Amino acid sequence: MIYDVIIVGAGSMGMAAGYHLAKAGKNVLMIDAFNPPHAEGSHHGETRIIRFAYGEGASYVPFVKRAGELWKELETLTDEALFLQTGVMNVGEETHPFIQNVKTSARLYDLALEQYSAAEAMIKWPGLSLPENFVACFEPTAGVLRVEACISAYKKLAIEAGATLHTNEKVQNIKAGEIVRVQTLNNIYEAKHLIVTAGAWATELLQTMDITIPVTPTRKTFAWFEADEQLYREDIFPAYCFEFTDSMYYGFPNIEGAGLKLGRHDGGEAVNPNDPLRPFDEQDVIDLQNFINRFMPQHGVLKFGKTCKYSMTPDEDFIIDFLPENRNIIIAAGFSGHGFKFSSAMGEVLADLTLNGKSIQDLSPFRLSRFKTD
Repeated sequence: MIYDVIIVGAGSMGMAAGYHLAKAGKNVLMIDAFNPPHAEGSHHGETRIIRFAYGEGASYVPFVKRAGELWKELETLTDEALFLQTGVMNVGEETHPFIQNVKTSARLYDLALEQYSAAEAMIKWPGLSLPENFVACFEPTAGVLRVEACISAYKKLAIEAGATLHTNEKVQNIKAGEIVRVQTLNNIYEAKHLIVTAGAWATELLQTMDITIPVTPTRKTFAWFEADEQLYREDIFPAYCFEFTDSMYYGFPNIEGAGLKLGRHDGGEAVNPNDPLRPFDEQDVIDLQNFINRFMPQHGVLKFGKTCKYSMTPDEDFIIDFLPENRNIIIAAGFSGHGFKFSSAMGEVLADLTLNGKSIQDLSPFRLSRFKTD
């Protein structure tokens, strides 16, 4: 059998793409080395922030606005609660690029955004402690996505639409051509089109076709702390991003008693995705503990920590492109720790690229050719 489309990597992006393509009537095979949702990639840990006044640059705003529309559509289609409107506060010195980009994004796209001085923010959110030169830009319409539930919802819809899902089947080799051949341990599959959305494994898979992409799998950590419900529960305290000159932290309110969740966005250590991640340890605690002691001093003790993988590009922007010599192969990779919120719209984009060769989203910032040097 020759499939219309094979998708290698059925996590957040791949599962959404599988749904959109199957809904369009295509014969789709999705292959994953694990059984999504799972804890081996970048999509576990219960929650991800979705924000629209985008600190990474205003060019992302139309893309993430479309993602927000599609998450609401997914909620309706599956009757699942996937989005929690906690609001998101972006905190830092007013002159920092991230804060400036948040304000520019809101102004250009008429997004709701409230700005508070440090003193005002600490009155509004008594669980905060901020230096007087900081500001808090609060986006009330932003919030939190329930990641595993999101993937499970797209999984259900994709299968109902006719997509085939093969789990716990690791792809070993890909051979490009007019008909693409995908080899696993025990099988060879063929398709007219291929989409690679394999996260931390995208780099090694593309190397089987002698294609090199600058994506580095990176070990990251996050943790939960005990939290006072009167200060930090989700209807009182928002999700948050803190931008400093040399670091960035993000986190979540105490959702359904889980505790204050905190992670560091920058840094991390390069890893081989095939090796087990070093477990969350005392060294990981120190950095997160220092942050939370300073800015949310009324928190409780550490509950537990976890690890995950980011897939980092040098500029921390995504890669979404056809392979240079093979326009029937699309790569979506290098989401650099801020991609999950886009995955609903990414599924639509990947389906459009496959079916029509183009997308309504501006993908020019994400071309693979930006990394080429003379």
